[in-house]
Amino acid sequence: MASIVAVEKEKLTNPPLELRYLGDRALRQNNKRVSKIDAEIRQLAREMLQTMYTADGIGLAAPQVAVQKQLIVIDCEPDNPANPPLILINPTIKHLSSELCIAQEGCLSIPNVYMDVTRPQMVEIAYKDEQGRPQTLRATELLSRCIQHEIDHLNGVLFVDRVQNSLAVTQELTKQGFSAKAVKPIAPGEAL
Repeated sequence: MASIVAVEKEKLTNPPLELRYLGDRALRQNNKRVSKIDAEIRQLAREMLQTMYTADGIGLAAPQVAVQKQLIVIDCEPDNPANPPLILINPTIKHLSSELCIAQEGCLSIPNVYMDVTRPQMVEIAYKDEQGRPQTLRATELLSRCIQHEIDHLNGVLFVDRVQNSLAVTQELTKQGFSAKAVKPIAPGEAL
């Protein structure tokens, strides 16, 4: 079934929402569960998708646009118009695999910084879709990593917090004009 929040996968001259960047307090808050899935939430999801596509992203969490709600949009195939985006409302992790994998991550809130992050290979989540229906999803590879990365955002965690090499993080952030003081390191294996 087609998403009821479908938008054109295109770059806009003026995206509807403003991205927040490392150091902004909006990125470090715990976010509220969405209590009512209505036209307003669907419109926010649409605007988040438009903002994400404009910034060449594959995932965006509401706190990245200073909205303190548990809402995530993901599209691992932004160049494929036939692939609908995922809208995850109030996502919760039900299971993480014990197998780990390392891959490079980036973030729209920390532009031009890409670093290796270790995460579980598979994630299983429960969430509500844009129509308020309960769903479950089991994901691996890029989708798994993207879901985990975006759920971190809902808990005020950024991918640089999970990078084990603090010297490399400091160097990369400094090179891009960010303060390494904005990083809040997380111990390996610390729960999502």
